[in-house]
Amino acid sequence: MCGFIGIIGSDTAVHEIYDGLVAIQHRGQDAAGIITYDGRFHIKKGEGLVRDIFSAANMERLQGDLAVGHVRYPTVGSGGGEDAQPFTVNYPYGIVMAHNGNVANYDALEAELAEGSLRHLYSGCDVEVILNVFANALARAGTGRFTLEAYYQAVNDVYRTVKGAYSVVGYIAGHGMFAFRDPYGIKPIAMGCRERNGRKSYAVASESVVLSTLGYELLPWGDPGEAVFIDLEGRVSRSRVAEANPHPCVFEYVYFARPDSYLEGVSVYETRMKMGEKLAEAFRAGGHTADVVIPVPDSARTAALAMAQALGLPYREGLVKNRYVGRTFIMPDAGERQRSVRRKLNAIAREFEGRDVLLVDDSIVRGTTSRQIVQLAREAGARRVLFASTSPPLTHPCVYGIDMATKREFIARDRATDQIAASIGADEVIYQSLDDLLNSVREGNGDHIQEMCSACFTGEYPTGDITSGMLLQIEEERLIQGK
Repeated sequence: MCGFIGIIGSDTAVHEIYDGLVAIQHRGQDAAGIITYDGRFHIKKGEGLVRDIFSAANMERLQGDLAVGHVRYPTVGSGGGEDAQPFTVNYPYGIVMAHNGNVANYDALEAELAEGSLRHLYSGCDVEVILNVFANALARAGTGRFTLEAYYQAVNDVYRTVKGAYSVVGYIAGHGMFAFRDPYGIKPIAMGCRERNGRKSYAVASESVVLSTLGYELLPWGDPGEAVFIDLEGRVSRSRVAEANPHPCVFEYVYFARPDSYLEGVSVYETRMKMGEKLAEAFRAGGHTADVVIPVPDSARTAALAMAQALGLPYREGLVKNRYVGRTFIMPDAGERQRSVRRKLNAIAREFEGRDVLLVDDSIVRGTTSRQIVQLAREAGARRVLFASTSPPLTHPCVYGIDMATKREFIARDRATDQIAASIGADEVIYQSLDDLLNSVREGNGDHIQEMCSACFTGEYPTGDITSGMLLQIEEERLIQGK
């Protein structure tokens, strides 16, 4: 999971990119980068948060009305500064690219690029593989000059060659900005247009919230497998390059996306409200009781409020978050995740003392964070602690760009619900069912979404090209990195 934004046609492109990256800082806290173009590439990348990387001097240097920015959350690669996006190649034309996703056949493609195309990669970041596959194909198809047909053929070669999930934005020097995503549409993408002083500018981003923050009107993207190109005159071209088989990631609605975003035209906020309402039905049907509902901030707040209203229970902000500590789920080191929980959350004792407390969180992954939160509630005086998850039990690793855990680390793997409750120290654990989760997305505002990627709950990978060898390799890499 990462975040990106690309802009073409704006006199203040770099400043908009900066503001856009701040708006999606939740999608990656490891590194960030911006590349602009005014006849030459201007680059600034570094490790850390957006606010810590870009100074006034950097911003002054990053000139041009074409720009791409990125915030990184590492899945493939070391996560160091050398893996910060965007990336560039100088041939053909000069190409910039940033992405969100994960290349499942990264090692095979890296070897193929080295042996078959004599291309050496500078990093361990998988977007560099996509970029070089794309550049190779564009050089072959272009026969010495850039054409839209050559661009679409290059995208088709990426679809044919690169396995996994990815949404991509970039630009070709002297020609324009491009964007595409894999035919399964697992990773979100949004496009917008804005007109000022008679001039149109366009933006493409990982989440719609970036576009609304910057004053862009949201445009329909189209089906997965569609490629977009915007030339220097602002002409927009689209083409269906591959047959669509939409399977958007359901975990985006659970955790990653901001509540004020729309994914596939579906309100994340409304979806989380429905999650809470359906979880309340499961809570009531299970014969559970509680005195108060307390959310684990921040992504579970909306669902917890809806759940409390449906149950007729008081809703209280009993856990206070230190906003200067990042999202623990996406921290690259397991030890750092554990240390950050207690630095991030503090309990208001009067909301817990002598009460049966229902804690609501978006998920239970390894159980480490949940265990510490339950302990926090008990130390604050809770009589009983019930723990509700707005998602079903996580049991399978994601190979599409979410480094949630290895198979052996999932607390729900080979454990019954009462065993999970005992492991995290809760009196009871209540999970959302998969059907209720999927229907929360579909009902009311998402009836057009028929299928979704829920592989982390089921082990069924929709792209159909994930082998047991790939899963084993990804697991070994994550264990070596201590995640």
